[in-house]
Parts: sequence; structure tokens; C-alpha cells
Amino acid sequence: MGNCFSDPDGGRAAVGTTASSSAANDPNEAVGAFLKSRGLIGLLSEIQLSLSASNLLDLDVLSKSDPMAILYLKGKNGLLQELGRTEVISNSLNPKWIKKFTIIYQFETLQNLVFRIYDIDTQFHNVELKDYNLENQQFLGEASCTLSQIVMKSGGALTLDLVHREHSSATHKQKLGQLTIYPEESVAAKTTAELILRCSELESKDFLSKSDPFLLISKYAENGSLVPICKTEVLKNDHRPKWKPIFLSIQQVGSKESPLIIECLNFNRSGRHDSLGRIQKSLADLEKLSSTASGENLFMPVTVGQNRQNKVLKSRFFVEKYSESTNHTFLDYLAGGFELNFMVAIDFTASNGNPRLPDSLHYIDPSGRPNPYQRAISDVGGVLQYYDFDQRFPAWGFGARPIDGPVSHCFNLNGSNNYCEVEGISGIMAAYTSALFNVSLAGPTLFGHVITMASQIASESAERNEKKYFVLLIITDGVITDLQETKDALVTASSLPLSILIVGVGGADFKEMEILDADKGEKLESSGGRVASRDIVQFVPMRDVQSGEYSIAQSLLAELPSQFLTYVRSQGSHIRTQQPWGLIFLFGPLGSGLAKFRCIYYMKPTPKQ
Repeated sequence: MGNCFSDPDGGRAAVGTTASSSAANDPNEAVGAFLKSRGLIGLLSEIQLSLSASNLLDLDVLSKSDPMAILYLKGKNGLLQELGRTEVISNSLNPKWIKKFTIIYQFETLQNLVFRIYDIDTQFHNVELKDYNLENQQFLGEASCTLSQIVMKSGGALTLDLVHREHSSATHKQKLGQLTIYPEESVAAKTTAELILRCSELESKDFLSKSDPFLLISKYAENGSLVPICKTEVLKNDHRPKWKPIFLSIQQVGSKESPLIIECLNFNRSGRHDSLGRIQKSLADLEKLSSTASGENLFMPVTVGQNRQNKVLKSRFFVEKYSESTNHTFLDYLAGGFELNFMVAIDFTASNGNPRLPDSLHYIDPSGRPNPYQRAISDVGGVLQYYDFDQRFPAWGFGARPIDGPVSHCFNLNGSNNYCEVEGISGIMAAYTSALFNVSLAGPTLFGHVITMASQIASESAERNEKKYFVLLIITDGVITDLQETKDALVTASSLPLSILIVGVGGADFKEMEILDADKGEKLESSGGRVASRDIVQFVPMRDVQSGEYSIAQSLLAELPSQFLTYVRSQGSHIRTQQPWGLIFLFGPLGSGLAKFRCIYYMKPTPKQ
């Protein structure tokens, strides 16, 4: 958990992605829960969309159309939220608008966009854009897509056919022209600051031992509250700690002059960490402390009467290193041709209950209401499908007995003996429904076989130097019985282009699943003593998100970009981009509809690397 890390690989991976897990040891992962309790959520990327259109309808009698484009965000309920409008281009059937739409890209959320183009009557040309009554304007066409389709389009632009609005009585054979969308990210967030921090003479808060300190770095939100953005690892029994390097995007903190609160805390497993003092400095201040090799005293806010004062402590704070560098982001790699390949494995053990009975987790409701397995496939696959070029997904089942056969712990969901792929999310759903009536639910619950199968596919792809990263979704209702074998398989998989998402359905005790997720404990270790090279597992019980603020996909996918970056950077993967990708980081509740309409200065495209 955390937005930056105090280890070189993890730290670099986290910059420009989402809130994710550190690879630190011992109690460090428990700090993640503390950060979440303080309001820390995934990092968000700000993207600007430029538009042009071609071959628009000419609806004016004595001149050409005067087009204006409007961008909407389509909610799950189908309602449209307007995000902004371009200027009006006079007398043009092939307009290139100057104003850009700025939208917050959230990898773990499916963002459906609708673009509509209107011919603005000349009598309204001197009216403010926001005051145009669209009912008085002529509709020229609309186009729909997801934001993920835009950022995944090779060549840096997505072209869509303009069509009539849904439920329109107009003929759908009439050609309305085309809309082209060009995405850009801010370049500034490619700049990353690396810091090595240390303290001296810290106070002891633990009985009979020294403190276990870590640093928490926070920035000020617009309302004046503090928002955590980074943490170090925990160092046990240390009054003179020197932490591993941390990495911060400059735009993650706002600017080099933005004030930061750096608080030193004594770790407690209860989550109630003791403050050992704090300091307020900007990145520019920290750079100066490093260059002058000087330190400063920590202070402790105290209340004296009715006044708040800062009590200066003897504890000292130092910046041993400050340097800046430029890194490629998650979207850089996507624009450079990388893709995410989705795979799914479904639990068919008998503990799910008879699929023909309504109380079964596998029950197919005639009303169309999805069961937990269908919901997980739809939510997660619905996001990931747009990052998979051919949308042919390997799909397996485990823990069932095929007709006239022994129990299988990895069988092709489509019933084939030769291939495991199905076409699209609908293909997964169809194969899943068919399998329910062609296998007998059995057991036990074993993960090792399906993880090994996914690892084999990922390994073969890596050997061919393909730009592919694989994501295996495992949906299960019970506790696994091959825990050590699963650990062995995960340790092997940790060096491959593979992440594993696990959804627990039903009411089982999933404590052992949490062991597999390094967010909740120590790094995984194989029976042979090999330690996982990185955290590749994210586990979420469906009951924890069923009625909460976050969806299954948001809960599972928040860490995926940083896991991807950790891998590709460790492999020294090179990319070629057609545009100056970069990132702007904003904090806010997921799904809050964060969107702004503003102009940002962009650098010219950099040479191909």
C-alpha cells in the first residue's frame, strides 16, 4: 500500500500509477491499512482530449455548418454528465477544435464517454458556450467509446464514425462523418524526485525497547486537510533510522514549492501509531537541506491554554540524498504497444451448492440477476477487456468432475481438449453457464494447477519478447487446501509478466487467502526457501465491497498498474511513443466524477526512444 515506496524497484514502479503495495518486510504492510484509514486512495491521471471531425453534414443553406463538440460522461444509470464544450468553428465541415477536454483517467474504472456535435445557429455565436440551448441547435452526430479505448489506440488517435442518437427516427444508413480524438498527458509528472531520509535522537515510545519508526509524507488538500501521499518502510528498534530511497512525482505533490508535512511515527500493530515529531518542508526545501548537508529539529504540535504551539524536539531530520529523474508512465507503455491479457479461473467445488437451487452461488437466475461469479467476471473483465487487443480470453474451471472423468483442477471452460480461449466477456459467460450443466461439482479447492497454467502462458510470451502482461482472475468460494503448493506457484510466477486477482465469494473464512496477498503480511516464500521477487496478488472478499463505496474492479485493479510497471522496468523494457505522455496526480473519491475543463501547456513531442 502507498503511493511511493522506500525500495528502488517498488518506488520507481509506483510513480505515475495507482496506490499500491510496497514490497517491504515485517510490519510495513500494516501501515497500508493506516494510510487507507487516513483517506488515501488511488492516484488518478489527468488527460487532455483534443478533437477534430471530418465530412460533417452541411445543414446550412448559404454556408457550411458551424460545429461545436460536447463531451459527456455516461454513468451506470445511463445518465449523461456534461464535462465541457469546445468553441464554435464557423463554416467548416472538417473542424479542428482548439479547446481541449480535461478528464481524470482512472484505470480501475470503466469510463464511458459520449461526444455530440451540433451546428450552432449564427444568431447564437456571441452567446457564452454554456448558455447555448441545444434544443435550438441542429444535431450533426454523436460517437461513443471508453476512455481506455482512447489511451490504448495505437498511433495516438482514435477515429470513430458519427451516428444518430439512440432511439432516433432518422435513417441509420446516412453517413454523418467521423470524429478523431487525440489524448495527451501532462509531461511534468514524468519528473520524479528520489530522496534518502534519516533521523537521529528519536524518542523511545516502546516499553523495554526502542521505537519502530517510519515516515509518513502528506500534502495539503484545497480544504486545508492533510492527504497522505507516501510512506517509508518501518525500521525496528532504531533511534537513528535511515530509510531506503523514496520516489515522488513532483506533480504528485503539486509543485516543488508546495508545503509537505513529514511526520515520523512509531509503528504499532493496532494501527494507533505514536507521533515522534514532524517537520514542514517543500521539495525545494528538502533539496536545499541535501545540498547543504544540514539538518533540522522535528517539532510536536501542542496545546497551551487555548493556543496551538509547536514544541521543538531534540530529534533531528536529515536529507542524505535528493535527485530528480524522468521515468516512463503506465500510459507510456500502453501507448508504446503493451497490452494486458485477461484470463479467468472459476471454482466448481461442491461447497458452492447445487447450481439448480436458488441458494447456490452458481445459480443462474432466470430474471437475469447475476450470481457472484457472473458479477466478478463482468466487473473485472468489463474493465480489462479494452486493454486486450484480440479479446480472446483463456478460461478455466477447477474442482469439478467432467462427464465420465476424474476430478480436474484445471479444465478448459469451453469443453475443448485442445484450446482454452473464448471470444470476449460474453464468451466467458456462455462457457461458464454451459460448464455448470456438463460437470459435477466436487473438490478440493486447489489453486496451484491454474496458476501454473497461467504462468506457462506468460512464460512462453516472455520468451517470445511479446509486449504482453497477463492478469489472471480467480473466483472462489472456499479456503484452499494446497496453500504451500500455491505459494510455490506464486513465487515462480512473481518473475513473470503476470498478476493474479482473487475474489472470494460467499461467507467462508478467507484468512489463508490474505496470506497470499503481500499487502496483509510478509513476502511469500516457497518450500525451497525462494522469496517472491514482487507482490503479484490482490485478494478481495466480495462481501467487503458488495454494498460499499468501491466496486470489485476498483478494489482489485488499483494495484495492477504498479505491478505492471515493477515488472517491465525490471526487464528494462523499452517503448516508443508517438506523443508526450505524462501524468498529473489528483486525490479524490473514486467515482466522484472528477473532471475539469482547463488549458495546460504541453511540450513538443519528444524524439522516439
